[in-house]
Amino acid sequence: MSLRRREAFLPYLFIGPAVGGLLVFRVYPMVLALWQSLHTQTLDGLQRFAGLANYLAIFSDPQVWNAARVTAVFNLLINPLQIALALGLALLVNRQVPAIGVFRTAYFLPMTVSLTITAIIWNLVLNPQLGLANGILVRLGLPPQPFLISERQALASIIVLATWKGVGYWMVFLLAGLQQIPATVLEAASLDGATPWRRFRDVTFPLLRRVLAFVLVADLAINILMFVPVYLLTGGGPHGSTELLMFHAYRVAFVFLDWGRATALAVLIVAALLVLTGVQLRLLRAEFEY
Repeated sequence: MSLRRREAFLPYLFIGPAVGGLLVFRVYPMVLALWQSLHTQTLDGLQRFAGLANYLAIFSDPQVWNAARVTAVFNLLINPLQIALALGLALLVNRQVPAIGVFRTAYFLPMTVSLTITAIIWNLVLNPQLGLANGILVRLGLPPQPFLISERQALASIIVLATWKGVGYWMVFLLAGLQQIPATVLEAASLDGATPWRRFRDVTFPLLRRVLAFVLVADLAINILMFVPVYLLTGGGPHGSTELLMFHAYRVAFVFLDWGRATALAVLIVAALLVLTGVQLRLLRAEFEY
């Protein structure tokens, strides 16, 4: 092979493993899931083409609508909460104060713990009888709370857990975005007499919009696909109050062994996520010049 041909072939050699991995671990499972969502499995293990029957069954299932409602409430609460806290922390640790690295590390530390370990820790904290949270409440003279076994408090407890783990992670991205903003722009705004709030509203926030768009999209994707805390802490209860869509798809697949309907639900979740992502990116798309 001539040197010119080897040089032309070299880029494909480097990207080949990545493309192969993408096809095997991403594209193939997606195509398989789409194909399986159009089939049902008979008692003898054979698959029969069912067309859109699985999708139609999903839309007529009240449990799916309950899971969709819980997922919508969960995301409407947790996404603004996580982004607001992460942005507040990013603004706080962006200041040049002594030992600021210690605070940055402390806020990011929960992200280094796996979600499974995090769920176990919070299960101990929120235990109604022996948990740390109720111990503090009793010391303060307040009544103990049922937390994860309460229909009213279980979803909020999952939100607290997920927020504790995720805020530090999103703070890192927003902090990187803040540090990319030229100091001269903020200094010029100060010389023009802009107050700290106006500098944030008219300078910092618009210039942070691209990073914020990424954080919003990624945070939404993670929270729509939230599964582990629900599986380990509440099992979707009490009375379906924490049954998110991904957990419901798991139950349909592994408890009721209805793979066709479970994959159809997974396809619909991904489709909804793509639509919401597109809307977010369109709303936050804007060009700015320094």
